[in-house]
Amino acid sequence: LQTVRALLNNNSTVTVLRSGLHAIFNEKSLDVTKDLFQEKFRNPKKRQKNIQLKCLKNFISSLTSSTDIRDLLSSLSSDLQTFVIKPSKNKEAFKEQASDFMLKWNLLLSNVGKILTINRTDSFG
Repeated sequence: LQTVRALLNNNSTVTVLRSGLHAIFNEKSLDVTKDLFQEKFRNPKKRQKNIQLKCLKNFISSLTSSTDIRDLLSSLSSDLQTFVIKPSKNKEAFKEQASDFMLKWNLLLSNVGKILTINRTDSFG
């Protein structure tokens, strides 16, 4: 946690990280990942909204030149409240939605990490 705090307090490191994350979206490097999130239904209107990408974009937007980790966690917590907790109608729905979110969130972050490692090593400070 202290390592992350030190990195987030370093303006140049945060700027490079944010630049790398923005580039991933601009280069459409996550298109394959986005496809994995789309549930295949007969009715295209019922395709699952990709809340993980929304959360990641919100997280990136929360990154400023110098960021307090508590602010990032608060932003992520707010997104979880909005996209996972509130929409759940009951305990079982919550468990299913939370499990689905975590699985896809981990997959997304793994892919982001892999893309940054391969294409944008400078983003790791």
